[in-house]
Amino acid sequence: MCSPEEAALLRLEEVFSATLARINSFVLQPLLEAAPEPSDPWGRECLQLLQQLHRSSQQLWEVTEESLHSLQERLRHPDSISLESLLLLHCADRVLQVHLEYIESYTSCVAVQAFQKAVKRRSEYWQGQRKVLQQLLSGMSSEGSVGTALVQALRQPLTHHVHQYVLLLLSLGDTVGERHPTRELLVHAATVFGNLQSFMRQELDQAMATQALWHTLSSRLRDVLCTPAHRLLQDSQDIPVTVTPLRAERVLLFDDALVLLQGHSVHTFDLKLVWVEPGQDRCMFHLLTPEEEFSLCSKDPQCRVAWQWKVTQAVCQTLRGKKDFPVLGAGLELSEPPTCRCGAYTFRAEGRFSQATYEGEWYWGRPHGKGTLKWPDGRNHVGDFCQGLEHGFGIRLVPQASEDKFDCYKCHWREGSMCGYGICEYSTSEVYKGYFQEGLRHGFGVLESTPQTPQPCRYTGHWERGQRSGYGIEEDSDRGERYIGMWQADQRHGPGVMVTQAGVCYQATFQADKMVGPGILLSEDDSLYEGTFTRDLTFVGKGKVTFPNGFTLEGSFGSGAGRGLHIQGVLDTAALPSDPGSTRKRQLGLGVFPVESRWQGVYGPFQDFVQAGCPGDLQEALLGFHVQSSRELRKSQEYLCCERTHPEDHAGRMEDILEELLQHRAPEALQQCLRKALNNSLHPLGKLLRTLMLTFQATYSGIGANKHLQGLAQEEVKQHAQELWAAYRCLLQVALQCKGQAPEEDEDAETRDLQVHRLVLPLVLPSFYSELFTLYLLLHEREDSLYSQGIANLSLFPDTKLLEFLDVQKHLWPLKDLTLTTNQRYSLVRDKCFLSATECLQKMITTVDPWEKLEVLERTYGEIEATVSRVLGQEHKLPMDDLLPLLIYVVSRAQIQHLGAEIHLIRDMMAPIHTGGLYDFLLTALESCYEHIQKEDMRLHRLPSR
Repeated sequence: MCSPEEAALLRLEEVFSATLARINSFVLQPLLEAAPEPSDPWGRECLQLLQQLHRSSQQLWEVTEESLHSLQERLRHPDSISLESLLLLHCADRVLQVHLEYIESYTSCVAVQAFQKAVKRRSEYWQGQRKVLQQLLSGMSSEGSVGTALVQALRQPLTHHVHQYVLLLLSLGDTVGERHPTRELLVHAATVFGNLQSFMRQELDQAMATQALWHTLSSRLRDVLCTPAHRLLQDSQDIPVTVTPLRAERVLLFDDALVLLQGHSVHTFDLKLVWVEPGQDRCMFHLLTPEEEFSLCSKDPQCRVAWQWKVTQAVCQTLRGKKDFPVLGAGLELSEPPTCRCGAYTFRAEGRFSQATYEGEWYWGRPHGKGTLKWPDGRNHVGDFCQGLEHGFGIRLVPQASEDKFDCYKCHWREGSMCGYGICEYSTSEVYKGYFQEGLRHGFGVLESTPQTPQPCRYTGHWERGQRSGYGIEEDSDRGERYIGMWQADQRHGPGVMVTQAGVCYQATFQADKMVGPGILLSEDDSLYEGTFTRDLTFVGKGKVTFPNGFTLEGSFGSGAGRGLHIQGVLDTAALPSDPGSTRKRQLGLGVFPVESRWQGVYGPFQDFVQAGCPGDLQEALLGFHVQSSRELRKSQEYLCCERTHPEDHAGRMEDILEELLQHRAPEALQQCLRKALNNSLHPLGKLLRTLMLTFQATYSGIGANKHLQGLAQEEVKQHAQELWAAYRCLLQVALQCKGQAPEEDEDAETRDLQVHRLVLPLVLPSFYSELFTLYLLLHEREDSLYSQGIANLSLFPDTKLLEFLDVQKHLWPLKDLTLTTNQRYSLVRDKCFLSATECLQKMITTVDPWEKLEVLERTYGEIEATVSRVLGQEHKLPMDDLLPLLIYVVSRAQIQHLGAEIHLIRDMMAPIHTGGLYDFLLTALESCYEHIQKEDMRLHRLPSR
């Protein structure tokens, strides 16, 4: 059996459905059809609102018809159709949503007086329809406007209908037991429509209050503020409030904006970007907006509480993006809007952001987090912000006068200015990779132009306030020159070395880009000129030329137009230099550019990073020069600055890096740890090494591969190894400090040098080896050429003849049976005696580590002694007189190319601890062998014929 409440619901739905049908037919449809197409924007917007209301009314009628149908089925078949099959119960949320859409459409029409405006356009038609409306819509009086009557007529059926829903659902719930299966559905439906009743009442009241507001404003203000979205929540004419320090005659709080009126001026503040701060005074609270800070003050605390509560709840509702249900601010506790938000805002005040639109994250009225700035002139900035300023990584595009040309800055920013590492791609096809300070190039950086530019060039070095200043390298591709030296105010200033593609190099003093005073010039044939000369290498004034053969020419030099070089001086052919190779091996730049201060712009940021305790934000701006392509840059910057969600992203976390240093402090583990760090492009030590490699290549590769720069390069490599060890020690101290452990004691100079040569130099030398060894090859090319000729001569000797030729004592020869044939003796000597020593020595070229090269030499000596001991049948220690000939034999058979370059590199890079020890003795013996083999071309008369 169906209950009386269900029958009452059926009748309620029938009446409401019929009412909606009449409203659609006799009210909404005529409003849409009878009115002509409006020409003004407001008229068109009102028409759109009425069309939306008509659609919402149609949907409401359709869902009412569905509900009516479910009730009819239930009443016809009460035994087979359960109570929970009613649409109002199992689809209460859907029915609610349709009602909410209708209410939103209706209140929008009410708020902007859409009914009154529509009726006014066809007033004669609606006056004629007044009697029809009175018959169809109860409650419409004969007095008053038709528009007002329509507002009331469309409101009353809905409010009555929802009110009856609540009463009937509650009554129906009382008829079923507590454990009835539909009990929860009935309670839920009654609650839903009870909330709807409260919500609808609030929405209708707000719409009517908003409609009434427009009559109190001037037409100018009404045109500015009257929009369908606005709902008035509070008016200072109802609850008085004043604004300080801003002046406002009236304060209006809408559901999406706070409006201050001052005469004809309107100041509108989007509630998404309004922050409410409780005031210290009981009658005042503070508001923050992107460009304004002001307080709302009232005469008594109750008014202040009312305004603060409404503003806070309105901000919360705006941030949620939908109206509160069941009512605004429902609940006992005050909702607190989040301090961190997202929103868009166009700045109006004068300043760097004037007319720019910021869209992104905010914190207490300031851009804070990730966001985008766009200016009307085409500039835009995407990146991190902090307290209203660019701070962190950001990319800025600046349009240039030419079409489709931009300067692109991919940099780190600090408090609104570029600061830290960045890459800037200019519309002129130049690219700068380096450091900035206060928006200017400052510190170490590389400026490079593409080969297609009219004057391609590359500068690698230091900058000061946007200008080249300090130590730097410039390569001029057009002139085929490379300048290595000091700069000031974007000009060569101070000592410098110029290297040309033709092989000529010179050292001079520069002032304002011009050479001043005497200099040193070395030509390709190793002639040395000391005196004054011009940029195009013309000798002028007093000078002295030293030729490779030792002759000197000293006097005055000059030139005339088309008449060549004029010399007045003395040619000395008698005095020979004490060392014929002194000119050929002369080194430029030594003592002029202190090695410890050349690349302070590279070491400095690392030292700042460590002194600050290795924070993550500084790590992101530390030495990004290893990133080459734009694609690699974006990948790197996304790693540095975006959310680290991928497992590999955690590989470079500073906490893990410091922890690993603490766990690998034993010598063997430490070397493996350092190797791993130096090979990792995201590790601070790896970044530092790659930047030093960049400076080394910029100085000594290509044109810079000049033998007269070998001294500069060699001391630079050793300095880099020391700096990397110091960097490791600083990181270790930070790691110990983070763990609350006592720092390690400072090292003495001897211990530091030992660690550098034993641990660090072998790891970093491969990174510089190619350029460095090339300089050694060029410097010792002549000796190596003589050595190669000597090797070629000695290779013509059979083994036994060579042993005899080298005056090796015959009792040391591995020949016990003199009746052996020549081939047998050849095989015996080669296979069983000195072959192992020869193969051992050949391993010297398989490593770049000086320590390992010396160990190879030590093992070679051991193999020679072992062979001799087998021949003598007893342990035998070779004196120098016996060792040297045997070592010469092994060296000649090993045929190591460029042995002179190898020996000098080992000597220069050898740890000081080995000076005077076994390794020093063996290296000296190898040097003697090398010099002896160079002289073998003078003994060709002893060469036997084959």
